[in-house]
Amino acid sequence: MSQPYSIQDEIRLPGFTGTVHLPGEPGYDEARRSLNPAVDSRPALIAEAQSVADIRIALLAARAHGVPFAVQATGHGTHAPCDGGVLVRTSAMASVLVDPARRIARVGAGARWSEVIAAAAPFGLAPLSGSAPSVGVTGYTLGGGLGWLGRRHGFAADSVLRAEVLLADGRHVTASPDSHPELFWALRGGGGGFGVVTSLEFRLYPVPEVYAGFVYFPIEAAARTLEAYRTWIDDAPDEISTAVVLKRMPDDEQVPVAVRGRHVVLLKVLHAGTAEEARRLLAPLFLAAGPALLDETRTTTYAAAAMGGTPNRHMDMFDTVPGEVVDALVRASEQAQTIEIRHWGGAMSRPGPDAGPVSHRSTRLSVIVDTVVPGLAEELRPYANGGTFLNFLADPSRTAAAYTGADYGRLREVKRAYDPDGFFRVGHVTK
Repeated sequence: MSQPYSIQDEIRLPGFTGTVHLPGEPGYDEARRSLNPAVDSRPALIAEAQSVADIRIALLAARAHGVPFAVQATGHGTHAPCDGGVLVRTSAMASVLVDPARRIARVGAGARWSEVIAAAAPFGLAPLSGSAPSVGVTGYTLGGGLGWLGRRHGFAADSVLRAEVLLADGRHVTASPDSHPELFWALRGGGGGFGVVTSLEFRLYPVPEVYAGFVYFPIEAAARTLEAYRTWIDDAPDEISTAVVLKRMPDDEQVPVAVRGRHVVLLKVLHAGTAEEARRLLAPLFLAAGPALLDETRTTTYAAAAMGGTPNRHMDMFDTVPGEVVDALVRASEQAQTIEIRHWGGAMSRPGPDAGPVSHRSTRLSVIVDTVVPGLAEELRPYANGGTFLNFLADPSRTAAAYTGADYGRLREVKRAYDPDGFFRVGHVTK
């Protein structure tokens, strides 16, 4: 009896130098996996690219057969399946070159922030990386890039200097202020729906050391801490980045005894300055929260200041934070595992005249909840600004909500110019 027809019987990648995984073969299930458990992608084949030429071969094959095409580096930014298509993995393209004199890094499509941080640290430099060093540089940056140095230096997208991009027709171009400037504008916050970024060049910043870490308080301090926090941020200088987290700590041996298994208020801090200045700035919050259960803040290198992130099941952005929002979050913490309230602003709210389409820059605070709490979204909605942030947005149908109307209109024009037939259509794409 003959086997049923499958599209992978037709797709060939002549000249491809990397490994190709087909359904049912060893390595296929591991290679297709996303860090988002809701995405169960079943591509016709998975191509482990070793070079730009490999990506082009896979791209042109997908185009010739009319099947979906997607790129995945670490899997953090995978929000939609590439069922029946060609999935290219770029993890092997992880080169990192640092020019300490010019304070610039150039990275390949598969580079992770941990690799950039390690390469820049010997020179006292740091990138505008995010909370998790394991996140891929390219997807994070194309989506805007909110990092712990953002209040001081802006979004990661604001520091991009140039990008090498493989377009839907197979051309490999340089996007910069002087070459394909509209594409360059779109890539700095507009996501990856305009082409495959094969390398990025961006600024690094002198950060010899930081004062960073976590301070834990009893959950009973939640309401008064958040009440103090929503006004404390008014005078916080750009050098200090903070978040207040309402969290249920795991009950295991890796957690310090003082907070093991407890429900706590966790204050995250990263200050690009001295410990003395940081403690002075934080004093009003410490006074409101009361005696700490545990203080893990210290002076350290940026590379050692692992701040950690919060899984996102729900997010809202706020320009103002009234008491009603504070009350709703405290009540929701009785059901949620983690609620993170993070301060934005600073340099992120002051874009240069040539900045890309990272929008909702007036946002003062974001709220991320890792658990679906019935009724919370409806309770917060009247006070939120209605926007979202592409890096934190899991629903591709809401991509437009990450931008202002004017920016989204301009992004649509760039999409029509560089991908007129909508070849790049998996995940967050402009329509």
